[in-house]
Amino acid sequence: MSTFGLGKAIAVGAGASVAAAALAQLSPAASGWRQARNRWAPGLSGVGRDGHVALTFDDGPDPTSTPAFLDALGSLGWKATFFMLGGMAAECPELTAEVAGRGHEVAVHGYTHSNHLRHGPGWVGRELLATRDKLAELTGVTPVWVRPPYGALSASTFVGARRAGLRPVLWTTWGRDWRNEATPESIVDDVQRTLVRGATVLLHDSDCTSAPGSWKATLAALPLLAEHWDAASLTVGPLGDHGLL
Repeated sequence: MSTFGLGKAIAVGAGASVAAAALAQLSPAASGWRQARNRWAPGLSGVGRDGHVALTFDDGPDPTSTPAFLDALGSLGWKATFFMLGGMAAECPELTAEVAGRGHEVAVHGYTHSNHLRHGPGWVGRELLATRDKLAELTGVTPVWVRPPYGALSASTFVGARRAGLRPVLWTTWGRDWRNEATPESIVDDVQRTLVRGATVLLHDSDCTSAPGSWKATLAALPLLAEHWDAASLTVGPLGDHGLL
């Protein structure tokens, strides 16, 4: 197995160990909880300035898929925030640097894709610091944002983020694009159905913890989302341009 293949295997194994968290995300209650979070904790949910969409991607960088997203974003004239796994970045240093070099924002998703609810503040702190430092080393820019795997915020997340000088941010809407049954049309429908003013959108540029090949549906959904957002006169950009700081 290649080094990168081993990294993906570790990420998948971490994902399997938190299957309960993934199933919880599919619960009908998740939508209601997210709507309440958007209202009562807008900064944490990524509710930013009106007329702007913060586009974010989790779980990369992945040499199989991330380059295609960079090309698609370039064609659309969009910039985005990539929440990266430190282990994936370490195995793809040139690709990590390219993401930042093409004007996108790089953020912390963890060194591994492990649920923070299963770890104490010491472990989470080390995880976030290691990822922050690896991304800063590879891109020359120190990350600002952190999003825990599965959006599983815990007290350890907040303690670790503070120690690392990172700001936690989740999302206001998502495409549920990790599913085997996801299609470009279903991703667009899911995003648009719960789109709010000043939305932060969660998608994935890697399938390392998602259904194999699911990134292809996400990629195909981007021009469809562009049609909706252009018609609504929305601008698209990274979290750094979203008015959260």
